[in-house]
Amino acid sequence: MSDFSPLISDLIQEFSKLPGIGRKSASRLAFHILDAPLEEVTRLAEAILKAKKGIRLCRECCNFTEDELCSICANPRRDRSVICVVETPRDLSAMERIHEYKGLYHVLHGVISPMQDRGPENLKLRELLNRLQVHEEVQELIIATNPTVEGEATALYLARLLKPSGIRCTRIAHGLPMGSDIEYADEATLARALSGRQEL
Repeated sequence: MSDFSPLISDLIQEFSKLPGIGRKSASRLAFHILDAPLEEVTRLAEAILKAKKGIRLCRECCNFTEDELCSICANPRRDRSVICVVETPRDLSAMERIHEYKGLYHVLHGVISPMQDRGPENLKLRELLNRLQVHEEVQELIIATNPTVEGEATALYLARLLKPSGIRCTRIAHGLPMGSDIEYADEATLARALSGRQEL
């Protein structure tokens, strides 16, 4: 039985669905919203709706973008012979922070995870394979999935899938500890992992 009114309880319930937000954090967020000026809450609500309606997937790499092509794919100065495969747009952003990688990306939007009932068909693999057929200039695929059991399984699956193509498949070195996420790694660790990548 909740001590709050139904409207407050609903707000807390919605906030608690966000990743990393428990019941206490959800309550704090809900009461912050209730205490904030209406204009501030309206701006937040409008920003969420605009982002949800206005953001799409880049037709090349599946990164989030407002345009047909994201700024990286549209940049003619990027090295088009190499593609770095990452799990999420957040991982792409982390890789860009090191300012050392000059190639393109492909975002899978997840990893193979039988526990979560997510197979290869649930990832953006078909888009990657189509892309490799169209862009014959690609010579190397850097697989930068997280060093978790699911990330490793996805990397091995991808390497086996692409072996007949003759495209070189490398894996970022494990300067990243097992069980960690790329988005939380510091720049020096990411740079070491990228420079020390290995053949699969």
